[in-house]
Amino acid sequence: MNKRDVMKQILVIDREFGAGCSMVAETLARRLNWKLFDDALSEEIARLAKIPVEVCKKREERTDPLLQRLVNLIWRGSLDPTLPSPDLAVLDTDRLVSIIQKVIQQTAEKPPCVIVGRGAPYFLRGRNDTFCVFLYASRDLRFRRVLKRVGNKAEAARLVDTMDEERRKFVKRYFGHEWPNRHLFHAMLNTGVGDDITIETILDLMNAINRTEEPRRA
Repeated sequence: MNKRDVMKQILVIDREFGAGCSMVAETLARRLNWKLFDDALSEEIARLAKIPVEVCKKREERTDPLLQRLVNLIWRGSLDPTLPSPDLAVLDTDRLVSIIQKVIQQTAEKPPCVIVGRGAPYFLRGRNDTFCVFLYASRDLRFRRVLKRVGNKAEAARLVDTMDEERRKFVKRYFGHEWPNRHLFHAMLNTGVGDDITIETILDLMNAINRTEEPRRA
């Protein structure tokens, strides 16, 4: 058996909104010396959609609200308003999902790497070289984390209370699963224990699995 067929070389992280995933993912990628795919995924998806940023900005306020919320979920999950997004007049949701799937699957062909969200646990569920983790936290902790980023209590509360619901609808519609589907994850961790403990736990678990799956030398 080829070692590369079983060793966990792709770390996939899904999360509740505001659970602290960005910092955890960045730290893990740095500790592992693996490529991080987070905002870079959004940029590549937009590139494949062939949509100029200027056009996106003009269309943002004149699109279907449901699809707009979905795109905000995918492109603006990091709260970075500079990320490009598609012109929804010419890109429907089915096409959007197809592009996301293509980018995620192509990214997975470049291990070792850390992939954040974008349906990766579902798109990559047939691979045996992925280690999938789900991060969650209490609403209060997520609210406080988001508030530090947006600086507005009403906006922070709105994001915490709506982003995960939209993600849940997205996963149910396109994958037929409840979100999060615990069967897709090797671990589900409460980041309320602290970022350092969360990071060390993920590393320990992944290393332990790799040790058990590494073929014995003759």
